[in-house]
Amino acid sequence: MRSLDERWVTPGQPVRRRDGDLLVTGHALYVDDFREPGTLHMAVLRSPHPHARISSIDTTSAMSVRGVRAIVTGKDVQAAIGPVPHWFDPANFGGNTSDFPALPVDEVVYAGQPVVAAAAESKAQAEAALAAVRVEYVPLPFVTSVPEAIREDAPLVFGRWDRNVALGDTISFGDAAGALERADHRASDTFSIQRYQTAPLEPRAYLARWGRDGRLTYHCNTQSPHQMRGNLAAMFGVPEPHVRVITPKVGGAFGHKFHGYPEEPLVALMAKTCGAPVKWIESREEAMLVGAREFEHDFEVGFMADGEITAIRSKVWSNVGALGAAGGWPMTVVSAMTIPGPYEIPNTECSYEVVVSNKAPWNGARGYGKESAAIVLERMVEMVAERLGMDPVAVRLRNFPPPEVFPHWLGGKRLDSGNYAVVLERAVEMSGYRERRRACRDERTDTTVFGVGIGFELTPEGGDWHGGLLRGFDTSTVRMDPSGDVTVLTGVTSPGTGNETGIAQVVAFELGVEFRAVTVLQGDTDTVPYGFGNSSSRSLNLGGASAALACRELRVKLVAAAAYTWNVPGETIHFRNGRVGCDGDASLGMTIGELAYAVYTAPMPVRELMPPQLEATATYWPANLDHDPPGPGGITHTPYPTFPYSAHVAQVAVDVETGLVKLVGYDAVHDCGTVVNPMFVEGQFHGAIAMGLGGALSEMNAYGADGMLQSTTFKTYLPIRATDLPDLRTDHVVTPSPVTLLGTKGAGEGGVGGALAAVMNAVNDAVGQVGATLRRFPARPPAVLAALQEARR
Repeated sequence: MRSLDERWVTPGQPVRRRDGDLLVTGHALYVDDFREPGTLHMAVLRSPHPHARISSIDTTSAMSVRGVRAIVTGKDVQAAIGPVPHWFDPANFGGNTSDFPALPVDEVVYAGQPVVAAAAESKAQAEAALAAVRVEYVPLPFVTSVPEAIREDAPLVFGRWDRNVALGDTISFGDAAGALERADHRASDTFSIQRYQTAPLEPRAYLARWGRDGRLTYHCNTQSPHQMRGNLAAMFGVPEPHVRVITPKVGGAFGHKFHGYPEEPLVALMAKTCGAPVKWIESREEAMLVGAREFEHDFEVGFMADGEITAIRSKVWSNVGALGAAGGWPMTVVSAMTIPGPYEIPNTECSYEVVVSNKAPWNGARGYGKESAAIVLERMVEMVAERLGMDPVAVRLRNFPPPEVFPHWLGGKRLDSGNYAVVLERAVEMSGYRERRRACRDERTDTTVFGVGIGFELTPEGGDWHGGLLRGFDTSTVRMDPSGDVTVLTGVTSPGTGNETGIAQVVAFELGVEFRAVTVLQGDTDTVPYGFGNSSSRSLNLGGASAALACRELRVKLVAAAAYTWNVPGETIHFRNGRVGCDGDASLGMTIGELAYAVYTAPMPVRELMPPQLEATATYWPANLDHDPPGPGGITHTPYPTFPYSAHVAQVAVDVETGLVKLVGYDAVHDCGTVVNPMFVEGQFHGAIAMGLGGALSEMNAYGADGMLQSTTFKTYLPIRATDLPDLRTDHVVTPSPVTLLGTKGAGEGGVGGALAAVMNAVNDAVGQVGATLRRFPARPPAVLAALQEARR
C-alpha cells in the first residue's frame, strides 16, 4: 500500500487520508472542541407527551437558578424569528404541509419535541433551570403506527389536515394490471422494516456567536453549510453574507446531519438574547429521537414459466412521524421510484403514502429509501424462484438487462452503465453460494437451521431534485500560488469519509504537482464557493469533477505562459512529476513552481499577454438528468444521474428454540464506476454493509404503547458491533459511468439495501425449512420466534 509520503499520485491509487493521524490520535477538532471565552450552554426541555395541548408555562422559578442567563418559550420564539424552512416542503409536490416553529406555542405533536430552552454558564445549570420550569399539558389522543394513523376516525396529528397523509401518488410504467392478468403465475406478500437510524459517532453540535457588526458566526457539523446559512438568514431576517457557517470535522453524518432541526435557530436566538456565544451538543438520548426508514410494503408480482418477471404492483406506506422541516419524508418517494431496480420489468405500478404520526420526525438516512425497494425486489425474486423451482441466481440473470444495452431506460430512469451478471456471478463464486445452499440442508440439526441468501441492490446516486434544495451541480475553485502550491476551495463537504484526500488526488494528477502540494478547504461559507454539501454520493461525482474542470482551465493558463516564455507552440508543452517541459526539446524545462513564480512576477508589458492570475472556478453537473427528446412516459428529467450496484451473499444460522440469528459468512461485490481511492471505497462499502446488517439483525427505535421512545441508549437500541460480524469479504468491478466527468458513480450509499435483502433471504432460507417466513425487520429473536410459532399453528 502506498502511503501519504508518495509524491506523485494518480486516481485509483490507495493513498492514506491526510488527516488520518489527527483522527486516530484524537487531535482532530470537532464543534465541541471550540471553546470561545464566555460561552454559555443550552439545554432543551422536551415534551413528555406524544400529543398534548400546552395550557401554561411558568419559568419564574427557573430564572432564579444560579448561572441562568435566558429561558425562551414558544411565544418568545414566535416574536423573534420565523419558522424553520423546509428541506423539502410537501406543498411543493401538491401535499399537505405545516409550519414548524423552533418551539411550539400551544400544542406538541410528539414525545421529545422541544418546548422550552435555557442558556446558562454550564450545561448542568441549564438543565437545573429546566427542571424548575412548570408546564401544564392537556393530553390529546395520539397515533404511532400506520394502521392507526390511516383509519378514517384516527386522531389528526395536524388538526387542519383532513387525514394523516402528507403526500401520496402512483408511479407507473406500462400496464401492470393487464400484465398481471396475462402472467403464467402471480405471487404476493407483505414486508415491514422498522424505524432505525444512522447512529453517528458524533451527535449534532452547534455553536453560535453574534458579532458587534451584527454578523452571526455559526459552527456546526451540518452536511450542507450553505443551506444552513440560508435558513438562518431567512429566520433572523438578515442578508446571507451576514451569516458565516463553519463546519469542522464531522464524526459521521449519513443524513442525520441534514438541516431542518428546531435546535439550529434556538442556539442562534439564545446567543443573540444573551449577547454571548452559546453552544448545544446533542445527547445520545436526543439523537435517538431522529429516526428513519419505517416502511410497510404490499406487493404482487407476475411472472412467466421460464422465470421472466413481467409485472410488479406495490404499495408503500411510510411512518415519517410528525413530519418536521428536515429532509426525511422524500425517502418514501425514492423508495417507490427505485422500483424495478436492476430488473427488466416492463410493467410497474408503485403507489406510496407519506403517513404522519405522533412519533418524532424523520430525517434522511443512508440508503435514502432505496434500501427499502431492494428488500421488496429481492424478496420478489426469491418468491419467483421458489414457485418455479428455479435457482434464485438464474431468475436474477434471466431478468437483468444485458451490458450492451446501456445507457438504458428502465422504470423511468436512464441507467448509465452496468454489467450486473458479472457482479452477481463473482459474488456467488466468492461465497460458494451454490455449495453452501446444498450444505445448509445437510447441516441442519434439531435446534439449528442454516440459510444462505442473495441481495442485489441498485442504488441511484448523485441526486438532483426540482422543488427542493438539492441540485445536480457543485463548484470548485483551484488556485496556484507563486510557489506552485495549490489550494482547492470546494462546495462539497466531508462527513468524515476522506473525500478531501480523493479531491487532492484528482487535482495533483490533473496539474502534475506533488500530492502534498495540494490543500483542500471545505465547509466555510465565507471561503468556499456556493455548494450543496454532502449527500447522495456527490463528493467525487461533483466536487471532484468540478475541481478537475477548474484544473484544466488553470492548466490552459500555465500552458500559455510556458509557450510564451519559450516561444513554442502550446501543444508541445507537457506537465509531468512537478515539471514543465517541451516535446522535442529536452533543453527546455522548469518546475511548475518556477513557472508559477514567473507568471506572478512577469514585467508589465508581458502581463498584457499573460495575466498574472493562476486561479480558475468551475461548476460541474453530470449528464443524464435532463433528456431531450423525452424518455419513456414523456419523462424529461430524472433525479439521479448514476446507478452503482452491488451483489451480496449472507450466510446465517438460526436457533429455532431461541430465535437467535447468527451471521456466519458474508461476501459482496460492488461496482461504483471509476475508483479514485480504493481504500476509501472499501471503507464506505464495509460501513454501508454494517449499517444494513445492523438494521437487519438488531437496531430499532422502539416506541411503547404510551407513545414514548424506549430505545434511548445504545444498550436498548442495539447497534451492530464488530464482534457481531464475520469477516466481510468484498471485491469490486469497474464499469465507468459515461455520464460523469471522472467515470465515477458514487460509493456512499450502496451496500445498505443489499445487506438488508441478503439477510432477509438468508433467514427465510433457514426458517423456510420448517415452514416459516420472516416478514418484518429486525430479525431479533422475538420476531423470528413469532414467525416460527405462526408456522407451527
